[in-house]
Amino acid sequence: MRIIKQKDINEIIDRYVSINFSVNRKFDQLIRQEIGEVLTTEQHFTMRHINQKENCTSTELAFCFGVKKSAITPIINRLVEKGWVLRNRDVKDRRVVYLSLTTAGKIIFIEMEKKIQHIIESVITKFDQAEIEHFLETYAKLDRLIEGDKN
Repeated sequence: MRIIKQKDINEIIDRYVSINFSVNRKFDQLIRQEIGEVLTTEQHFTMRHINQKENCTSTELAFCFGVKKSAITPIINRLVEKGWVLRNRDVKDRRVVYLSLTTAGKIIFIEMEKKIQHIIESVITKFDQAEIEHFLETYAKLDRLIEGDKN
């Protein structure tokens, strides 16, 4: 294993931060252009998580997104107002409120998801299969390392 000099580490960090910021900003901008009149990106990711879990709580969403529950509440309120998310109280513990997508919410989510997939597909298809696999494996490893799994 090659020892990396501090100067090289600093350059790698600077390059990573710049590229990560640029890619995230550009993808966010593209996504907002496609779905921005219907949903915010935060609303979309919230609906995406609810759709995957079918039922979840605001506490679960806050944990998943790494924010306080107070940051999730206004997003949920807007989605409920639009008729896309339903709050259901637990029959055994009325303090627990489960969130689920309504039929209208599922329809909107699927439409917006198709638009986002189209954006990502238009970029991903410019890479060959090996590049895509390597990128995904490396990105997954980065995710595990950040979570603390050093394996």
